[in-house]
Amino acid sequence: MNRENIRNIAIIAHVDHGKTTLVNQLLKYSGAVKDQNSSMDSNPIERERGITILAKTTGIDYKGKRINILDTPGHADFGGEVERIMHMVDGCLLLVDAFEGTMPQTRFVLKKALEAHIKPIVIINKIDRPNVNVEKVVDEVLDLFLELNAPDEFLDFKVAYTSALKGTSSLSSNPLDQKEGMDAVFDLIINEIPCPDVDINKPFQFQPALLDYNDFVGRIGVGVIKQGSVKVNDSVTCLRLDGSKKQFKVLKIFGYYGLKRVEIESASAGEIISIAGLDDINVGETICDNNNLVALTPLHIDEPTLQMTFGVNSSPLSGQDGKLLTARQIEERLFREVQKDVSLNVKRIPNTETWVVSGRGELHLGVLIENMRREGFELEVSKPEVIIKEVDGIKMEPYEDLTIEIPTDYLGNIMEALGTRNAELINMDSTDTNTKLQYVIPSRGLIGFVSNFLTLTKGYGIISHTFKEYRGMIKSDVGERKIGVLVSINQGVATPYALEHIDERGVLFISPSTDVYEGMIIGENKYDIDLAVNAIEAKSLNNIRSSTKEMTVVLKTPRKMSLEACLDYINRDELVEITPKTYRMRKKILNTAERKKYDYKKKNGLI
Repeated sequence: MNRENIRNIAIIAHVDHGKTTLVNQLLKYSGAVKDQNSSMDSNPIERERGITILAKTTGIDYKGKRINILDTPGHADFGGEVERIMHMVDGCLLLVDAFEGTMPQTRFVLKKALEAHIKPIVIINKIDRPNVNVEKVVDEVLDLFLELNAPDEFLDFKVAYTSALKGTSSLSSNPLDQKEGMDAVFDLIINEIPCPDVDINKPFQFQPALLDYNDFVGRIGVGVIKQGSVKVNDSVTCLRLDGSKKQFKVLKIFGYYGLKRVEIESASAGEIISIAGLDDINVGETICDNNNLVALTPLHIDEPTLQMTFGVNSSPLSGQDGKLLTARQIEERLFREVQKDVSLNVKRIPNTETWVVSGRGELHLGVLIENMRREGFELEVSKPEVIIKEVDGIKMEPYEDLTIEIPTDYLGNIMEALGTRNAELINMDSTDTNTKLQYVIPSRGLIGFVSNFLTLTKGYGIISHTFKEYRGMIKSDVGERKIGVLVSINQGVATPYALEHIDERGVLFISPSTDVYEGMIIGENKYDIDLAVNAIEAKSLNNIRSSTKEMTVVLKTPRKMSLEACLDYINRDELVEITPKTYRMRKKILNTAERKKYDYKKKNGLI
C-alpha cells in the first residue's frame, strides 16, 4: 500500500462530548460496519455508563484512502493512554461540545497533542442543541491554542460542525446547513492530515504504545510501524527498557478494519498493527530488525496516584453468591489485568491474602472491581488512598485541577464542602443562573466528594478534574467521613420490628429480610459516633391481645448505595465486601467488643 493513502488520526475530547458516537457514524457512513446498532464501546460497562474506558483502533476505507482511527477515553483516569496514542498518529480530531465549550480534559488532551506536534482539526459537535453559541466556542478553542503556545501553523485550524447523534456534518456553522453523512469530516481528514512520514525500505522498527491480551498468544503489543516491514514468522529483537535484548519470532500480526481485528500475513511502515510472539512485551520497548538494533525514545507512562487493598472475602456470608473466592483465583485475575493495563500495578502483601492495587483514579479501580464482580469473584476492598511520594525527605501528595459548574443557588453549600477538604479557589465566573468554579485540591480531598456533590446540587452540577502535580503533604484528615454509622451486633435476618426502632437513629442502608452479620454497616447514624444496634430482634410473642397487632410497620426507603458510593463512603477502618449479587459495607474488626477496645487504644494514643 502506498503511504500516501494512509491517514492515522486520534479522536480526543472531554468526557461525554461525543467521540465514540462520531466514530460510530464514520464507520457506518463508510460502510465499514453493516449493523447499524454496532458500537465501538463493546464493553458492557462502557455501554451502561456511556463512557469510553479502553482505547480502541479501527480502520476505514474512504475514496481509496485507509483512515486508521483511535477512539480515546475522555475521563481523566485514563489520560495516560491518550498521551501514548499521540506517538501513533499524525493528526487528531479535537471534539468540542457546541454547548459546553472547552472543558478541563479538552485542555489536557490538546496539550498532549501539541507536545507531540500532532496537527489538530476542530470538530464542533452537538450543533443541533438549543441555545448553542458556536462563535463563542470557536473563540474559546482559539484562546486555548494560544494559552498552550501552539505553533503558528496550528492556529489557522480547520473546523467542521457535526451532529454525531443524527449523523450530519457541514463546514458551515449554521445548523440549517447540516447535510446527511460525514463527508465534511472525511474530506478534512484527507486534505489536512499528513500521511505517515516513513520509509518502507529501512530496517524494521516498531514500538508498542498500548497492550492487549489473548489467552492463546499472551500479550499483544499495539502500535505503528515506524519504518521497514514485517512478516509472520520473522525473527526480530526486543530492546528492553532496562537495556537488555531478547530475540523472538513474530507469531501473529493483526490489522484493524471496522470493529474487527483481522489477522494479516505482513505489514509495512505507517500501518497501525498488533504483534504477538513475546509474552512479556511492554509499552515503550522497541521491536526491531536483528541486524539494526536502534532503540526508539521510550514512551512516558503516568505513575499511579491512587491505591486500594484487595483481599479474599472474610465475611461470615462468604461463598454464598460467588464461585471464584480463593487467593490463587484472585491473584491470577489481577495478573491478567496487569498484562493489558500498563497503568495498573499489583503487589502482594507478604504472608497475607491481600494485594495492594495501584491505579490512576477511583474510576480506573472501580471498573476493575465491577468487571471482577460480574465474572463471579468475591472479594473485599479498602478505602482508596492516594500514593504519597517522598522527595528529599519531604512527603508529597498529588493535587488536581477541579472545575465545577453549578446553579448559583447551590454555591454556598459547595464552597463550604470544598473548604473542609483544603481546596483552594483559583477562579469564579458567574452568570445569572450558573457559576463556574476552578479549584486546586489535594487528590484525597476528592475521595468521597463526587457522590456528595451530586446530592448537594440535586444532580444539576457538572464536575471534572485532572491531575496537576505533586505538592507538599498537608497534615490534616482530608477526605474522612465525619458522621458515624449504625453497625449490627448480631448475625441473622433483619426484621421490620428491629429496623423500625433503628430507623429513628438515622438513615438505613438495608431493608427487612436482608442477611446481616456482626460488624456489618447497616445505616448512617445522626451523630459523629458509631452505634452498635440489634437488627434481627423479633417482637416477643405472648397470649395478651394488643391494640396495635394489625398495624403495619412503615419504614423510610433505605438509601441505595452503588459500588462507587460505597467506596466513597467508607473510612480507613472499614471495608466493602463485593459479591456478584450485592455490595456490603463492614468494619475491618467484626467483633464489637474487640473493635471498641481497638478504638479506645487508638483514641488514647496507645497504638
